[in-house]
Formats: sequence, C-alpha cells, structure tokens
Amino acid sequence: MSRTAYNNRGISLIEVLITLFLTTVGIMALASMLPTSWQTAGRSDLMGRAAVILQSELERNELWIMNPGNAVTTGTVSQTVNASSQAIAQPGDVAYVVTRTIAPFGGFLNSWTVNIRVTWPGNNQGIAETLIASRQESFR
Repeated sequence: MSRTAYNNRGISLIEVLITLFLTTVGIMALASMLPTSWQTAGRSDLMGRAAVILQSELERNELWIMNPGNAVTTGTVSQTVNASSQAIAQPGDVAYVVTRTIAPFGGFLNSWTVNIRVTWPGNNQGIAETLIASRQESFR
C-alpha cells in the first residue's frame, strides 16, 4: 500500500481576508495624508520662488549701491513682482510683494543697510533678509 503525503500548508481564506484588510487600512492611511502633502508642496514652491526673488533683489540693490555713479535713495518702496518674471501676469502666476527699505548704516560714510521682505498671497509675514552695502569712492 502506498501512502500519499498531503500538503496541508496552503493559505486559508481567513488569512487572505486579514491580509486584504491590513493592506486596505495601510492604503487608506497613506491616502489620508495626500492633501497635507499637496499643501506642503505648494507652500514649498511659493517659498522657493520667494527666495529666488529675495536673493535677486538683494544682489541688484547691492550692485546699485556699490557703483559710485548711482545715487542712493533711502526710504521704503513696495512693488509687485510676478513669479514668471514677466511684467504682465501669466496664467497661473503668483504676485509677490517686494518691500525694500534702504537706510544709512549707523554713522559710517558711504554705507547703507538694505532690507528686503517678500510676501505672497496667504503669507503676510513672508521672508526677509538684510545686508550692508558700501561703496569705495575711486582714488584720485
């Protein structure tokens, strides 16, 4: 007589249902985080564009001040800059408000502080940076 060995190690229906339940719970948990990740990505994009605008404004004002042929006007000026760098807003463009303040630097001759603040819709605080710019007059 031959004895046939049976393999009783298969996956039962209950184990399959438990696996499907756990997989569904995991996918639903990840899906619930999707709106938060989209908001964070949007904020990061806005802040990254603001940082580029801030840096270019700082450099432009520093170069203007360093040139002895340019007159330095102190005070505060605000302007609107589009994220596309175009004068006219493009479809989907975001308007950033750039506020520039130039003031004499504490008693030093030919030195000014330049403060740039960039804000955007939904963020009135924005980001800001200050630098000290000076010029050295040409020797005669």
